[in-house]
Amino acid sequence: MTAEWTQERIRERAQALGPWFHNLDLKGVRTAPDHFLGDYPNVKWQRFAGAIPADLTGKTVLDIGCNAGFHAMALKRRGAARVLGIDFDEDYLAQARFAAEVEGLQIEFRKLSVYDVGALGERFDLVLFIGVLYHLRHPLLALDLIHEHVARDMLVFQSLQRGSDAMPKLQDDYAFWETAPFDDPGYPKLHFIEHSYAHDPTNWWAPNAACSAAMLRSTGFEITAHPEEEVFVCRRAARPDAAYGAVYPARPR
Repeated sequence: MTAEWTQERIRERAQALGPWFHNLDLKGVRTAPDHFLGDYPNVKWQRFAGAIPADLTGKTVLDIGCNAGFHAMALKRRGAARVLGIDFDEDYLAQARFAAEVEGLQIEFRKLSVYDVGALGERFDLVLFIGVLYHLRHPLLALDLIHEHVARDMLVFQSLQRGSDAMPKLQDDYAFWETAPFDDPGYPKLHFIEHSYAHDPTNWWAPNAACSAAMLRSTGFEITAHPEEEVFVCRRAARPDAAYGAVYPARPR
């Protein structure tokens, strides 16, 4: 341990920057030792880490909604040439910068909303979109912007999910009077939270598993792996023609 970052100094600084949602282990100091989810996000990360290449040498990474930087640091340790973490919360960004400095990792962190990713003007080999979608007022727009502006190849997506985990095979179209499919618990559903959920007023949505998958496909991402119930690993593909439609469909010509 360096003289600069002793455990005592790390603990003091971590307490000053709290509260933390990422329970990081910074040279033996836990940033959120009483986290209600325990060793989070590492306990979740271990369930899908194997679906991401172990060697990211030469690759660029964008971590959208990076929070305190756990995932950004994990991928930098896999050799990524450049890692950029963005978040709209200055407190989380301060935590991330501190954690990366303690760990000796060169990672850039910037204040930016997912709705503004086009301002980056570049694409990344790997984009992380973890723990963000259900906090957004306009979730499908966010996925559209990621596809349009920053994803070059791989997307790792995770969202809080509630409801059925079934993935039923659906028809591409149904007659107007055929309503039964909507009553199937596995039909893609995006549950709207009007007030608050888990004491968090920024939780706006809770998709079921089929809805997460359908939203990804609709915005042009091909799902290549589903290693954990809330995690989808995707490749960027062409967007379906229907995704380019106007607010109201144009008249046939």
